[in-house]
Amino acid sequence: MSRTPTEAVSTETLSSPADERRVMRLLRESPPILEMISTETDSGLGLQARLRKLYPNDLVRAALSLHELRLKARGKFSRAAAMWFDRKGLEQSTSEAIARHKAQRFEGPVWDLCCGIGGDAIALAERCDVTAVDLNTTTCLRAEWNAEAYGVAARLKTLDVDVTSVIEQIGATDLIHIDPDRRPGAGGRVSRVEDYEPGLPFLHGLMDHCRGGAIKVGPASNFGGKFEAVEIELISLDGECKEATIWFGGLAGTAPYRATALPSGETIAGHPLEVSVPLAPLGRYIYDPDPAVVRSGLVDLVAHRHGLKRLDGAEEYLTSDSLVDSAFVTPFEVLADLPNNERDYRNWLRKSDFGQIEIKCRHIPIQADTVRRRLPLPGDQPGVLIFARCDGKARAILGRRQPRG
Repeated sequence: MSRTPTEAVSTETLSSPADERRVMRLLRESPPILEMISTETDSGLGLQARLRKLYPNDLVRAALSLHELRLKARGKFSRAAAMWFDRKGLEQSTSEAIARHKAQRFEGPVWDLCCGIGGDAIALAERCDVTAVDLNTTTCLRAEWNAEAYGVAARLKTLDVDVTSVIEQIGATDLIHIDPDRRPGAGGRVSRVEDYEPGLPFLHGLMDHCRGGAIKVGPASNFGGKFEAVEIELISLDGECKEATIWFGGLAGTAPYRATALPSGETIAGHPLEVSVPLAPLGRYIYDPDPAVVRSGLVDLVAHRHGLKRLDGAEEYLTSDSLVDSAFVTPFEVLADLPNNERDYRNWLRKSDFGQIEIKCRHIPIQADTVRRRLPLPGDQPGVLIFARCDGKARAILGRRQPRG
C-alpha cells in the first residue's frame, strides 16, 4: 500500500535509529517511488524535483540511496533489486557466492553473530535454522527483510543484542559463524585481529564453548598464529581474495591452510612447507597464481599439482612449456623475454600488434600508469607486460593472456 505525502514522516533530516526504521517501513509500503526511480532515465536534479512534489524529502533521500545501493549490490547478490542496504552494511557483507560456499559445511542450529544485513545468515538459512545477532536494531530489520527476499525468513530469527551477551544461550552442540567488526571505531578499517570487535579473548572463548564454526577475518589481516588447531581458508572470487575463514572445532579440516577459487570452486589444502618445487628457466607460458593461493602460502603445492616450476625463489610467478587449465593460475603465452630496460621493451612494442596492454608485477617496484603512458602501442590487439625476477634477475616479459578451457 502506498501513502500520500501528508501521511508520511517529517521532512527533517533523520535524527535517530527509530526515525530511520520508520522511514524504511514507509518506503517498503510505498513501492511506487522506487518504481518511479528505477524507470526514469533522468537520475539527476530533475528527478529529485519531481519526486519531492509527490513525497517528503526524507522518503526521497531514502529511496534514492536505496536504489543506488541496490545497483551497486548486483555484483554481490542475485536478488539485490529486492534487498535492503545501508552503505556500511553493503560494504561489509559477504558476497552470495562466498556465503553459499561456506554454508555447505554447516548443519543443525547455527548462530550468526555480528550478522550485519544478513549475507551469511541468508545462505546459512537455506540449509539450517539460524539465529542472527547484531547490536543494531535497524541492521537486524534489514537482515529479516533480506531473508524474505530469498524466501528463507521462516528459518531465520534475529536478536538485537550485544553478541557477547548471548554466549550462555549457545548450546554446546550448536555451530557458530561470526563476522567481527573490522571498523569498530571512527578511524576506518583495522587490519589487526587484536583490534576487531569483539576481540581475540571473546573469539577464543567462543571456540572453546561450542562444537565448531567459522570466524570471518580480512584476508590481509594478521591471522597467522592467532588461533590454534584451526583450518584457515583463503577465498577468492573472480580473481580477488575476499576473505579468510578460520574454521574451528568440528568444521575444521585436517590441513592448516586451504585456498579456494570461486566461482569455479577449485580448492586445495595443505601446509605451505609440504612441498618445494624447483626453479626453472622461463618456458612457453608464465602463470600468475590466484591471490588466495598466494595469501595461503600454497603456491608450491599448486605448482606441484599442475607440474609447474618457479621462476625465482622470491617470486610467485610460475612457468611451464605446456598450457595448464586451472582456476588457481592465470596463463600468459610468452612472446619475448627482455632485460628490465625501458629502451628494450619499447623497441619490441614498436614492432608489435599490441594496442592495449596489461602491466603486472609482484615484487619489482613499478609505477604501472607511468610505464603505460610511455609505451608505443601501434596495433589493436591486447597484450601483457610482466615485470618478474627470473633466477634473481629482473626481466620484462611480453605476452598474451590465454583463455581458460
